[in-house]
Amino acid sequence: MSDNAPGIAADLPTDVVPSTEDLCRSILERHHDTIGVRKPNVAVPNLRRIIEAALDLSNRKGFQAMSLRDLSRESGLSAGGLYAYFDSKTTLLKMILGEVTDAVQRVLSHPPAAVMHDPVMHLTWLIDAHLRLTEAMLPWFTFAFMEAKNFPPAERRMAVDSEILTESFFAKVIERGMAEGRFRPATSPLLPALIKPLLQEWYVKRAKYRRRGVTLDNYSATVQDLVLRACLAEGESPLNGYLPARRDGK
Repeated sequence: MSDNAPGIAADLPTDVVPSTEDLCRSILERHHDTIGVRKPNVAVPNLRRIIEAALDLSNRKGFQAMSLRDLSRESGLSAGGLYAYFDSKTTLLKMILGEVTDAVQRVLSHPPAAVMHDPVMHLTWLIDAHLRLTEAMLPWFTFAFMEAKNFPPAERRMAVDSEILTESFFAKVIERGMAEGRFRPATSPLLPALIKPLLQEWYVKRAKYRRRGVTLDNYSATVQDLVLRACLAEGESPLNGYLPARRDGK
C-alpha cells in the first residue's frame, strides 16, 4: 500500500501505555513477597537495570543460555544483589511475562468512546492499539515470542493464556459486529486467531519491513484493510468511511 493508505490510528493515553519505570514499579508491587528491597526509589531503578539487561542478553544469546554471571555483568549488580530481586531465572521470567499480559489487558480494555459504538471502528482500533503497544514495549513482546518454546510448562501456559486473551478481545468485537449485521454471518471463527500472527509479524520481523521502508502507520492500515475484507458484510467496502485518516493527516 502507498504512504497514503487510510487507517485508524490509536492515540493511546500515556497513563495506559506503561513506561519501563511503570513496568518495574508494577513488578515491585506484584512480587513484593519475592523482592527483598522495599524502598521504591532503590528497587525500581535496579529492577530496570536487571530487566533491560535480561531482555538484551536474551535477544543476543537466548534466555536459557544467559547465566547469572552474564546478568550480573550486564546489569552492574552483584550476584547477591540480583538475588535480592528474584530467587531464580523462572521467577524473573514470570515477572516479565506478567507485565506483558497485564499491559495487553489494560490497553485493549480501554477503547475510546468514539469507537465503542461501532464494531467496525472498534476492530480497527484494536489492531492499531495492539501494534502501538508492542512498539512501545518492543523488547518485552519480542522476548515473550522468541523465548516461548524454551519456557518451562507453567510459564509456557502463561504465554499461551496471553495469546488467548488477545484473541478474546477481537472475538468479542467480531461477534458483536455479526450480531449487528456489520460483519458477515459466515465470518470464520478462526479470524481472531489469524489476526494475532499479523500483529506478531510487525515486532518479530522488523528488519524486513525497515528494509522495505514500511512504517508502523502503513503496516497497521494494511492489516486493518485485510481484516475488514475478511469480515465486512456484503456490499460494504472497507474504505467507505470506516477507516479514518491517519494521525499525520494523509
